Amino acid sequence: MLLKHFFLNKIAHSSYILAGKNSCAVIDPQRDIDFYIDEARSLGVDITHILQTHLHADFVSGHMDLSQKTGAKIYVAKSAKCTFDHVALSEGDTVQLEDMVLQVLETPGHTPEHLSYVVIDKSRSTSPIGVFVGDTLFVGDVGRPDLFPDMATELAGKLFHSLHDKLLKLPDYAEVYPAHGAGSLCGRAMGAKWQSTIGYERNFNSALQIRDKAAFIKSLTENMPPAPDHFSRCSDINRKGPARVAELPTMQELSPSDFQEKLASADCVILDTRSYHAFSGQHLKSAWHLDLNGNFPTFTGWVIPTERDVLLVADDYKKALEANLWARRVGMDRIIGYLDGGMTAWAVEGLSTSHTGLISAEELHDLLQKGDNLVLLDVRAPLEFEESHIEGAVNIPVADLRTRYNELDPAKTTVLICSSGNRSSLGVSILKQHGFEDVINVAGGMTGYSAAGYARECHACLNPHGSRFFTNYSEVEKHFSKS
Repeated sequence: MLLKHFFLNKIAHSSYILAGKNSCAVIDPQRDIDFYIDEARSLGVDITHILQTHLHADFVSGHMDLSQKTGAKIYVAKSAKCTFDHVALSEGDTVQLEDMVLQVLETPGHTPEHLSYVVIDKSRSTSPIGVFVGDTLFVGDVGRPDLFPDMATELAGKLFHSLHDKLLKLPDYAEVYPAHGAGSLCGRAMGAKWQSTIGYERNFNSALQIRDKAAFIKSLTENMPPAPDHFSRCSDINRKGPARVAELPTMQELSPSDFQEKLASADCVILDTRSYHAFSGQHLKSAWHLDLNGNFPTFTGWVIPTERDVLLVADDYKKALEANLWARRVGMDRIIGYLDGGMTAWAVEGLSTSHTGLISAEELHDLLQKGDNLVLLDVRAPLEFEESHIEGAVNIPVADLRTRYNELDPAKTTVLICSSGNRSSLGVSILKQHGFEDVINVAGGMTGYSAAGYARECHACLNPHGSRFFTNYSEVEKHFSKS
């Protein structure tokens, strides 16, 4: 038995190759799959199995492409009711891979159809060596059950039983292989390690210390991070079977005049992927801004309209390709063009542009000290805001600005702040689409503002992969002891 782990940053997704002497399985593949084929080739094995733990919400899976290219069978929960060709699995089924047996456990909770695969390497023992838990159990956390709002309480109850009556019945030495790590929104407080053991999680996982079912349900149905729009969309795409990557539109290189013509003749949106510094200096009117170096895929899937074609502005063609790749990973398949030569080429043509203000932490502090008539808009998540914020700031999470912009006065100067400058720049672009002209972004965000000594440190800003809820299980028990 050989286990290979692959980690996709930004969406913090873990996938795996489980290999024997001649064949292997890929567990929870990402959408672009050629590297799995290359890795299998280097190991001298054939990909014969594709195992899905559940219908992933935060990304589009590569099961269809991988099956087409390798002939491997796709294994997925019977209860998922997938419409593509697959082997349907239920509780008690087994999957044979040479000397290895994967025992199927139904572990609903994060999603209704969730499976876990217990691995037994019969060449060594009849005891479990590990378990692919998908998003049921994480390092230091458990899967969130609120992605189906109407079923959140029911799923949280099922998750409790999946954990305590199934996964925690495994031996302490059994290794835990989750599908996500720190940075993913499929949980709320995941650790940065990519694997653990049942015993370690039993003793130190905060959520598992809540042994009262009602308190456990309460802990996972209140104060949860917001769920991005594309989570429900990706689940459905994965159920039906995603379009093959080779069938998606080709991203055309467009001259400024062709770009302008395409924009005028088609129902398109502009997505600017440059840094917020570059965007503030010069950008196209009505453009959305998402810095490619930030949490680009999550917010692309979250806020960019899916019913319209997308035209990209990027630093160069290589960056445009990278942006297109990340967008496809979250099901944004309608990027049809890229501005060849970028904003430099656009400006040389004398075409119309816009710009916004960009200030430092010191400049913001001076403005606030003067008592200028401005609105300070903090676009971080509510729990970040509660952790540390500037007195008088208004908190509207950036994705909510799409519908809550009308709570603000476009006649006033609006200064936006987040943890770094990335989300606030997205917020700037959203407000500008709705007629706000006097908008300013704070470079460095709350991280810079606190570093300059103007506010206490925001632990969530400085350590975005750490828990934004509790630091250890004793705090969890204290918080929910009144349940």
